[in-house]
Formats: sequence, C-alpha cells, structure tokens
Amino acid sequence: MVGAALACLLGQAGVEVALVDARESLLDHEAVGRGRPGMRVSALTPVSQRLLERLGAWEWMAARRISPYRFMQVWEAEGSGEVSFSAEQAGVAKLGHIVENDVTQAALERRLVALPSVRLLLGARVTGLTDAEGGRCVHLADGRRLVAPLVVAADGARSPLRELAGIETRQRDTGHRAMVTTVKVARPHGEVARQAFLPTGPLAFLPLRLNGESDHCSIVWSTSPEEAERLLGLAPEALGEALAAAIDHRLGEVTVVDRAVAFPLVQRHAERYVLPGLALVGDAAHSIHPLAGQGVNLGLMDAAVLAEELLAARRRGAALGDERVLARYARRRRGDNAGMLALMDGFRLLFGARHPALALARNLGMGAVDRLTPLKRLLLQQATGHRGRLPRTCR
Repeated sequence: MVGAALACLLGQAGVEVALVDARESLLDHEAVGRGRPGMRVSALTPVSQRLLERLGAWEWMAARRISPYRFMQVWEAEGSGEVSFSAEQAGVAKLGHIVENDVTQAALERRLVALPSVRLLLGARVTGLTDAEGGRCVHLADGRRLVAPLVVAADGARSPLRELAGIETRQRDTGHRAMVTTVKVARPHGEVARQAFLPTGPLAFLPLRLNGESDHCSIVWSTSPEEAERLLGLAPEALGEALAAAIDHRLGEVTVVDRAVAFPLVQRHAERYVLPGLALVGDAAHSIHPLAGQGVNLGLMDAAVLAEELLAARRRGAALGDERVLARYARRRRGDNAGMLALMDGFRLLFGARHPALALARNLGMGAVDRLTPLKRLLLQQATGHRGRLPRTCR
C-alpha cells in the first residue's frame, strides 16, 4: 500500500516511476471488497483519508467497502478503568475507517494503471543492488537491470532491499503473536472500536459494516505464543465463546465466520532511513505493534513526505537521489515514527505488567484520562494523525 501510494504521488506529478512487484498480477478489482471481508485490515485515520482522496482512490474505496468508526472504548479487563473517545471530541466527522488492505491496494492499483509515467513490472524479484553512474542499479532475477537516480524500498518489515543496502535495524520481539479473524456479533457495534487490555495482551474488536449492517468485527488479539496456539486450536464455537467472554459480552454472542491465523509481532526500526540514491518507507523503515493500528498510517505519511521533498527538489533542479534531499525526508519522519514506536512499546509494557500496584495505577490513570479533556484531546490528535508538520497532500 505504501509503495503504491508513493508511486501514485510521483506519477501524478509526471515523474517516471518503475514499480517492481514480485506478484504475478494485480488484484482482481471486481472481486475485492465483495463477500467475506479480507482478514487483514487497517484503521485509516482522517489524515490518511485525505491523502487517499488526493490520489483519487478514496471514492472507489467508499463505493466498495469501508467501515467508519466514530467512537473508541478502551478498558482494563482486570479492573474498572475505562476511557472513551468520540469524533465530536476530536472535532472530526469520523475518528477513522476500518478498511480491508486489499480494498486500499486495489484502489491505488486502479490509479496506477491510468498514470502514463508509471511502469508496472510484475512478477519481478529483486536479487541485487549496486551503485551506478548517477544513481543505483537494481538487479532482477530474470537478468534485467534498472538504473535510476533513486531506489525506494517499500518491500515490508523483512525488506530484502534494506538488507542488500546493508542497513541494520534495532529489533525487539514483543513476545506476542497476533491472532486475527472475522466475527459476527449479536448486538450492533454502533461504529465503536473496542479494545480490552487482558492479562495475556490487548484484544481489539474493530467494527465492520457489511451490506449496510453493523454486525461484523475484525479481530486482532495480541497474546502470548502459547495462548495464541491454544486459541487457534479451539473449534469456531469455542473461539466465539472465548472472544465474547473476553470483552464481557458487550456485543452479545460472537460467531466466528472465518478461519483464524496468527503471526509473530516483532518491532523493528531501521538505523538509517536513507543512503545516497536509496530511501526506506513504511514497514521497511519501521514496523510497530498493532496496538493502536498506526502502522499503515505512519507508512502513508512516509510516502507523502518523501514525495513532497522529491517534488520540491525537482523544482529546484536537484538530483532526486541526493543525500541532502533524502535527509530532509528522514528528519521529518524519523522523530514521529520513533515517538510512536516508543509510545506503543510503553503501552505494551505497562499493560503487560501484572504487579497489583501497576494494575491499580492503570485503572486510576484511565479514569483520570477520561475526565481530563485536554489530555484526551492530545491523545485524539495522535489517534487521528493530526500531529507535527503534515505534508500538503494531507492537510
């Protein structure tokens, strides 16, 4: 999604872009967003929405399937601490939208194929990265070589390009695995994103709207590897009962409607975002615990800021791969990303601690946050993406 968004931003401005993708074909636009929801979803902020609107992708997404949420409820399962947020408190129409990743990707691909300056290279796998006159050379498995003033790695948390460039990462295994699935609930979710902090880790019920009905949720349960294995071994009926009990039956009976899968949660942050002729964006630069659903939003901001700096450099006649140009991107994004990584790690450690005194402090703290409007407003600015110097395409 992040690489596609960056290619769109540059392509719309007439920059020649080659988008290299190992997939053999694009997504089937007719099938995406139909029937059962995709298992991987993102909570897109209003700031990310504005970017996707500028790219001409949001209208198609909205016509296909997006699920708005206007409220958030967060509570401590082992106590009475609870805090609620609303769009009205944040001064926005919606706090965000839960959107299947495939819907966002398909919408961006529809834009990409319409941009004459963007060339899609599908079924192409990168095997090497070397210096070249005036830039970098990317070596493909089929023998082709691509030379450009700038190569951007948007190839995920275990980025092969990052490794080829020799950029190290600071890596921390969170000790959690994320179990994801889709459920149907007996009571309407009311456009509320719910998150319970359980002794084994946070559980999120993210509201989905299917066929006009508010009776489905996407589940992200971050828990210990042992508990994840236990949950995956349950029959669908038993898993539904466990999910309902974990949120105090707030949505009534829970029915699992898709298979459940789990994946390890490893937090990474690249030691460097840029080298001459090379930049990292999205998960290639930073991967974050899904606690607050900020991963893709941080990546989309990377794309928007990098595009803004590159287009400004082009207007000045500067080389796009100049390290001074890329350093401006790194300065604008590294602090925000590092701050969010630290914040999520702090939340994970705080709510993962089982000491009675810390449990009491958490409950008292959540109650205090719920009563302190200025603090809630600050947290809402973080949650909706309204922080720092936003790129022009996101204002």
